[in-house]
Amino acid sequence: MSEPEAVVMGRVGVDLYPDQLETPLEEVETFHKFVGGFAGNVATGLARLGVSTAIVSAVGDDGHGRFVRSFLEREGVDCRWLSVDPELRTALAFCEAWPPDRFPITFYRTPTCPDWELRPERLDLAAIGRAPLAYLSGTGLAREPSRAATLAVAAARTEGDTVLDLDWRPMLWSDPADYAASVRELLPRCRIVLGSDEEVVAAVGSGGPRALLELGPSVVVQKHGPDGATVFREGEEAHVPGRRVQVVNGLGAGDAFAAAFGWKLLQGAGLRDCVDAANRAGAHVAARLGCSIAMPRAEDLNDN
Repeated sequence: MSEPEAVVMGRVGVDLYPDQLETPLEEVETFHKFVGGFAGNVATGLARLGVSTAIVSAVGDDGHGRFVRSFLEREGVDCRWLSVDPELRTALAFCEAWPPDRFPITFYRTPTCPDWELRPERLDLAAIGRAPLAYLSGTGLAREPSRAATLAVAAARTEGDTVLDLDWRPMLWSDPADYAASVRELLPRCRIVLGSDEEVVAAVGSGGPRALLELGPSVVVQKHGPDGATVFREGEEAHVPGRRVQVVNGLGAGDAFAAAFGWKLLQGAGLRDCVDAANRAGAHVAARLGCSIAMPRAEDLNDN
């Protein structure tokens, strides 16, 4: 089996999204089932763009877990490192959809779930470390042993690009200060950081992207939703305009952004071109209900 160009580590599970928009969860009658979670979405997005991609995560030994694996394999994602927990159930997430900007999530992950039980000693750190591109996420730091596993993967990465997606989900942290402290520990081992305006504040407070750069990364991309994104490097700042669409579901747009960014990065594109493709991908997904199932292919990102 050939080694992947990209590996994506983090949460994966089943998203249950409402067929009835602008409806409280208690009144929703029917849902549509999708594979979801940071790792599931980003891995699918990369695979659809032609990148050889492996997922590093875990599901339960249940129907939902088999659904996740089957979908990812059909999409061309390498599932050799998608482990099966014999006891814990696959993570679930229920969403409400209140376009254009309110999408509450009810997670079924606590007190723990399979992808939070990833352990460093059970990972192929050498092979993961050799991938030209690797993604880590903030949610992977929210529980042990996943936190130790995430740090171990970062430490094993001595070449290539390591991308940290801040992936701030406040309902999964008992104390926001723990999130900021955990991110700060990981930052020196990551070359690129992706995060929304709110996620940057959660990580470093009012210091903003420049404070992130001071902690080790070479590049910070701050996302502004429909207003595009700004690239920060030492002594340089460049804004890339967004693509406006009629929003159906804003969830998953950031994962599409991350996937398209990495796709272009592997091609050797400049950062502005990477972010422009990422903005297009995010807009493509925001205009659709699902996340993984809506990830664009290369032809979807061409100019009309």
